[in-house]
Amino acid sequence: MERNYGKEIDALKEQMKNLQNMVSPQLDELRAMMLELLPDKPSTEKLKRVHVMHGMHPDSRLSEMMEELCYKTERNGGSGRVTYLGVYNSGGQQSNWIRNNVLTDDLLSLIENGVAGKVLACIGNANRLTMLLEILRGPKTVASLVEKCGFGSTGQVYHHMKPLLAADIIVEDEQHKGVYLIQPHKVQGIIMLLTGISDMVDETYTQGTWDADDENENPKAN
Repeated sequence: MERNYGKEIDALKEQMKNLQNMVSPQLDELRAMMLELLPDKPSTEKLKRVHVMHGMHPDSRLSEMMEELCYKTERNGGSGRVTYLGVYNSGGQQSNWIRNNVLTDDLLSLIENGVAGKVLACIGNANRLTMLLEILRGPKTVASLVEKCGFGSTGQVYHHMKPLLAADIIVEDEQHKGVYLIQPHKVQGIIMLLTGISDMVDETYTQGTWDADDENENPKAN
């Protein structure tokens, strides 16, 4: 009698799903217990609208910056504020950036006005992302991109380069013709975009409250 591998795989998937449902609550409970045992566990101060997170990071300077962002959000309104900084050094090039007190409402407007969609459509392609990765690691010629990225021809490279050049994300090196590099002022954007993706995958560094407002979500009938 022939085995029905498809049926067996479906059964295994169902077992894995059931196991995950059984284990997840226990893991959440264990995580909460561990947080309670920490000597310097984060604390929350509830203002009228905003929860101020205290001691969120081992570095007191960063915790103070977080607290200040919370207080500013309470005082000045809006959905929130973001502060970030970083450095990226590769291929003999370096980019440093600092932005402070960026309004999250301004960031959300990038979705409303279509800018976010256009940027993500421009780079949201496996081939273009692979190309960006190689150029981030250091300036590249078209021939080296064919080799490094596994393209079949230089024509493929130029095809995927077009939207990146049009968006001013990559540019030909003025001093070395035929060599392409990431625009210096676009490096931080790419790195921060990857940072956001990392946070979507791993929520370890996120804390706060995300309970639905009963009055807003479930308005009482008059």
